Amino acid sequence: MTSAPDTVPLPSGERIPLLGQGTWHIGDHPRRRADEIAALRRGLDLGMTVVDTAEMYGGGASEELVGEAIAGRRDEVFLVSKVLPGHADRSGAIAACEDSLRRLGTDRLDLYLLHWRGRIPLEETLEAFTELTESGKIRHWGVSNFDASDMTDLVAIPGGDGVAVNQVLYNLTRRGAEYDLMPWCHRRDIPLMAYSPIEQGRPPRTGALREVARAHDATPAQVMLAWVLRQGAMAIPKAGRADHVEENRAALDLELTPEDLAALDRAFPPPTGPVPLDVL
Repeated sequence: MTSAPDTVPLPSGERIPLLGQGTWHIGDHPRRRADEIAALRRGLDLGMTVVDTAEMYGGGASEELVGEAIAGRRDEVFLVSKVLPGHADRSGAIAACEDSLRRLGTDRLDLYLLHWRGRIPLEETLEAFTELTESGKIRHWGVSNFDASDMTDLVAIPGGDGVAVNQVLYNLTRRGAEYDLMPWCHRRDIPLMAYSPIEQGRPPRTGALREVARAHDATPAQVMLAWVLRQGAMAIPKAGRADHVEENRAALDLELTPEDLAALDRAFPPPTGPVPLDVL
């Protein structure tokens, strides 16, 4: 099997890196700050220029750290942040985006996501996203933690078909999205962005995963990440140290064979029916 492509197209036709960097829990511990900034910058050096954060992460601390890490390199980065559902009415989402921009030290987001679906009508959130797009404060908008029925509701709203990305929990141990959500998105050329692709850095202790890793002189985490990328999903693993970033980047070049994939399917079977979307 050939290696994964390095980029994935958005519905607009713009291509962005298949492998990026997540920042959940980054910025939580001041003693780790220097290492975390160095890790993000190393990722940029390696072409992992999609950087994902959210206003929720550390109450804005993650965005502030990301802003420091990308200072002077903003134009290299495809910058993603998220609005909490409780802030997602028209005026609230605009204010939340402006707060995120201030913390990030930038005048624009490349992608702004609704973190999960809440009680505020999607129509109101889309009004805010439209205004933010027209003002140049965001370039694309999308959603996170939306299952197939949520996506169907979204695109039925005027302007809802402008969704660029759906970011969901997806990895070798959490394959429910494959049954209906992934086919739904693929038919509409809407990429999935996988968060926690290595199950928050805790690969399962199974023989099949270890055997595949051993055969490629790789780590189980690298196999899990390579597997996600070969399903056609983008991935945003978190890394708090530069050496961990380098380990993640090597997964992009890991070529899993049909035999590897079959062994992993036996150990981690794909869904045979509808499965509720996992959320962390």
